[in-house]
Amino acid sequence: MKNSIVKATVCVALITLISSCSDYLVQENPNKVAASSFFQTTNDVDRAVNGIYLALRSNSCMGEGSFLYTEERSDNMGRLDNQSNAGEPFQFTDFSLLPSNTYLKSHWAAMYIPITRANYVLTYIDNVVFTNNDQKENYKAEAKFVRALVYAQIVRKWGDVPLVTEYLTTEADINSNTLREKQEKVYQQIITDLNDALASTLPNIQPEAGKGHACKAAINVLLGEVYLTMAATITDNRQSNLENARTYLTAAYNMRKFGSLSEIPYVDVFNVDKKSTCPEIIFQIVYKQGDQTYYSSIARDTQAKNETTNSLKKSNGAGMFVNPDLVKEYESDDLRKAWSVKYANDPVAKSWFITKFRDTSSAASALGYGGNDFILMRYADVILMLAEVNLYLGDIPAATNFLNEVRARSQRPLYAAMLANPDYSAKYPTLKLAILHERRVELAFENHRWFDLLRFFNDAELKAFITGKSQDDYGVSNLKNFGTKDRFYPIPFDEYKLNPEKMWQNPGY
Repeated sequence: MKNSIVKATVCVALITLISSCSDYLVQENPNKVAASSFFQTTNDVDRAVNGIYLALRSNSCMGEGSFLYTEERSDNMGRLDNQSNAGEPFQFTDFSLLPSNTYLKSHWAAMYIPITRANYVLTYIDNVVFTNNDQKENYKAEAKFVRALVYAQIVRKWGDVPLVTEYLTTEADINSNTLREKQEKVYQQIITDLNDALASTLPNIQPEAGKGHACKAAINVLLGEVYLTMAATITDNRQSNLENARTYLTAAYNMRKFGSLSEIPYVDVFNVDKKSTCPEIIFQIVYKQGDQTYYSSIARDTQAKNETTNSLKKSNGAGMFVNPDLVKEYESDDLRKAWSVKYANDPVAKSWFITKFRDTSSAASALGYGGNDFILMRYADVILMLAEVNLYLGDIPAATNFLNEVRARSQRPLYAAMLANPDYSAKYPTLKLAILHERRVELAFENHRWFDLLRFFNDAELKAFITGKSQDDYGVSNLKNFGTKDRFYPIPFDEYKLNPEKMWQNPGY
């Protein structure tokens, strides 16, 4: 943890120094600048807030290339190669993850960078005089939203984790924060941050120019998901957590700027030309088409050899391997399958690969400098969470109606009709499993599946669910490796060894 915070602190200092170099030059001792003096103007604050969002883009954090930490951990994706990069990426999908894994360490460190940058803004923003107090409060709301967003990922991946809410400037401060706090305390901090953010004057939905920034719909979505997760994974206060989840998810749903989901074609959600105007998208990480620094590479990186579905850039590899287990879950003639996956029949790439993210425009060029944004929140996810929470609260008609709203958009028969289908009813004998199925095929490769599995199943159920799958549909990974320990990642070894007592290792590692 000390290593992670120090690295994040250095990153914040560099970002801020670069953004306010004119002020830097007038310091009496330019080789020793106090962090508290970096903020001079509202423009400095604006750049620092943008730096928080910039940290999310890292593929080791929550960017478009972060499949390794979510989709590959689930049953959606796997690996055809268990030796590349010393076999370390393979450990995630093979459930043989070691605390010494360098990808795990990078992920941990990258997740704490936006948190540290948010803490920096929140610690020093009062040093700047604002003529518009709403602007100041909105900056604080954005910082708290991103901090909550990242902690919501961290706590579900590691359980009890260090909780840092202030910008740390001394080694003593860092040492005192090198300890794991109970996950209940982490969740409460997330809730506090999000409620504070809701009190701002941020818009319900960001206009086109503000895409990639926090909005009240996104804040409500995250609050709803957090309460739903708490209801499913923490035994205390289940009923009130479910009621809160429904309240906030409903608030987000009521902020939509369309009527029914069927008004928005599924392919429009992933259309590069509509990424800033599609009313289904609530919050995304923004990439810039054609820009050599901020372009999206997800289209070219997921493409298989001899394919041009995703990108004009020719690939020599097998693309991102999709588990046949997921492919078989799509219903017959589901338009989402036709858009999302394709089989590559090449000697180098005889496998299913992802086609959900595409940019074959001339602006992206043969270099594959795409313009895809990576969607973190959209309304189909909200609607299916509303189906889930209403099911748990016993409102079956409401749960079914929300499920049907997503099925209708994909031109699938409604739930009641599908119950008469013997194959469907055998695979999904309960409404709960039907909702989980719909989430899988609707949201594939959007980094939701692993968190869905953690929410829908307890430890024993999850082990039975994963190990009960066909090994033939899971690549070269060994399903039998999965155990109850795999609900959480191990604490990276370099973090654990800083204080083995306070940074204790998760069971089974």
